Amino acid sequence: MTSTTPQSPRSPALQRMLERGYYEQASDFEAIDAAMASGMVTFYVGYDPTAASLHVGHLVQIMAMRALQRAGHRPIVIVGGGTGMVGDPSGKTETRKLLTEEDIAANVAAIRAQLATFLHFDSGAPNDAIMLNNADWLLQLRYIEFLRDIGRHFTVNRMIAAKTYRDRLDAEIPLSFLEFNYQLIQAYDFLHLFRAHGCTLQFGGSDQWGNMVAGIELIRRMTPEGQPNTAHCLTLPLLTTADGKKMGKTERGAVWLDPARVAPFDYYQFWIGCDDRDVARLLRTFTDVPVAEIEAMTATGGAALNAAKARLAFEATALLHGQEAADMARRASEQAFGNSEDWSAVPLVTVAGPEIKLVDLVTHPEIDAFKSKREARERIAAGAVKLNGEPVTDAGHLVVAAMCGDHGLRLQAGKKCRFRVAIA
Repeated sequence: MTSTTPQSPRSPALQRMLERGYYEQASDFEAIDAAMASGMVTFYVGYDPTAASLHVGHLVQIMAMRALQRAGHRPIVIVGGGTGMVGDPSGKTETRKLLTEEDIAANVAAIRAQLATFLHFDSGAPNDAIMLNNADWLLQLRYIEFLRDIGRHFTVNRMIAAKTYRDRLDAEIPLSFLEFNYQLIQAYDFLHLFRAHGCTLQFGGSDQWGNMVAGIELIRRMTPEGQPNTAHCLTLPLLTTADGKKMGKTERGAVWLDPARVAPFDYYQFWIGCDDRDVARLLRTFTDVPVAEIEAMTATGGAALNAAKARLAFEATALLHGQEAADMARRASEQAFGNSEDWSAVPLVTVAGPEIKLVDLVTHPEIDAFKSKREARERIAAGAVKLNGEPVTDAGHLVVAAMCGDHGLRLQAGKKCRFRVAIA
């Protein structure tokens, strides 16, 4: 159930999706294009609230939602309070930890706040985004009625042929009956939104294809003859870096959108540190910089490409954290990675005193410059750590409050870690 991609879509929305790299495949591209060219389309994206923050890996979906909303279409964001109690097995090789209702409620509230920086929810426009919790309808379902009304439209033969289930079974990894139900529940979400909100399009990551197609088929089967039953889906590409790593993952873990987990300065550093081969694609996907300008900025290497990386970092940080935070992150980056002794904008970390060994400082949870103390000792001995610009090669060197002065001790650890340190 896929269709070819037209070279010149009629709708501005799909033109931008293709231009910015937000498209992989669709159930019927021509039909989606025609619908978007003729009026407002209501579409939805779902998130299971497994954490109190989204991360960079979610940004392709978020930017695609933003692009469609700016083209006049209406997003529905499903935060899966119901499906989150089941756990999506897609792309997983082990059973997910189940969340409590309290955990889910807290995570839903945090995700809503993050998405509001990219989408308008309450502006009064016809295409204001809607956030819904599928617990509101899923937790009211009666099991036997659900099996008779919904379950009868699914065959086990077809479900176990889906890659998500097949991979688990082929590897002889346990697949719980709870997880096996996930496809039915996600399909039911689409049916509910189709009926209650006129939602005709679902999109998500490529690993969701089987679940989304199941929703289309369920809508077709359960809509009375003679009534409109057109529903579609499309997937977005799974972005990887030039060296094959999953986008949004670093050696220090996920790049969260929550500034309490990843500060704007560190978020800026994530983007400015991208591979030269990725910068043009990342500018298209994660900023609003015009494509012609991107092509001009990235046509040559050297200083021009470094300027393009700085532009990427600034624009991406401003979209998430705002102009003021992006300005501060840019200034801090220029201070910390230039030759300036003024580090006033660089993040300040306060650690408990009255003293701390250097090896403990660089592995402090708020600094986390190296993976282990063993690696830290090796890197310190190799001259990879500087205090106030001077290399210190003794891992046991004591850092005391008097060294920090009024403005903090300047700490450089490796190529990327820069902090001001105070001891209290």
